[in-house]
Amino acid sequence: MIRGIDVSSHQSTFDTDGLSFVFVKATEGRTYINPRQSSQASRARAAGCVLGFYHFLWPGNIDAQASYFVEKCASRQGDLLAVDWETTSSGTRASNAEKDHFLRRVKALRPTHRVMLYCGRSFWLHHDTTSYAGDGLWIADYVTAGKPRIKAKWRIHQHTDTPLDRNVAAFSSTAAMREWAAP
Repeated sequence: MIRGIDVSSHQSTFDTDGLSFVFVKATEGRTYINPRQSSQASRARAAGCVLGFYHFLWPGNIDAQASYFVEKCASRQGDLLAVDWETTSSGTRASNAEKDHFLRRVKALRPTHRVMLYCGRSFWLHHDTTSYAGDGLWIADYVTAGKPRIKAKWRIHQHTDTPLDRNVAAFSSTAAMREWAAP
C-alpha cells in the first residue's frame, strides 16, 4: 500500500512528505474552478507524486460538465482523472446513469487517461446499480486503512478526513501506480 491525500481549495498548503499520490479538486458542476489547483498540482509534481484531478458531479448537463472538467483541469498525460459522486450542497445527487455517462464521456474526451469513480461506501452500496467505476474505484470508508467494507475491487481507499483526506492505494510502489496511470 502507498499513501496519498486529496485536497481542495480549503488547503492553501499541504505536506507531501511520505506521500506517493495527490488528488486535487479541479472543478464542480459547470461553473466552479478550484483557484488553487495549479499551485496544488505544482506542489505535488515537484514532490514526485502521482497526480490526479477530480470533478464534483451535479445532476444534469453531464456532457457539459465532462467537457468543463477536461478543459479546466490542469492535467497532463499520465495524470489520473476522477469523478466525485456524492450528495450536493443542495441535497441532490447525480443518478447512477449520469455517473456512468460522465465517466464514459471523460474517457472519450481523454482516452489516454485513467478515469476513476470516487464515492462513499453508502453510495456504492445503496445508489450504484451498475458497479461501473471506469478504470478504477476510489472508495471512502472511514475504517482501517486498506480495509474498506466492500466486496468490489478498489484501487484507492480514503480512510479518514482528519486533518485532511487521507488515502491508501493498492499498489506496491509509486512507480507501480505511475505505470498504471499511463496506459
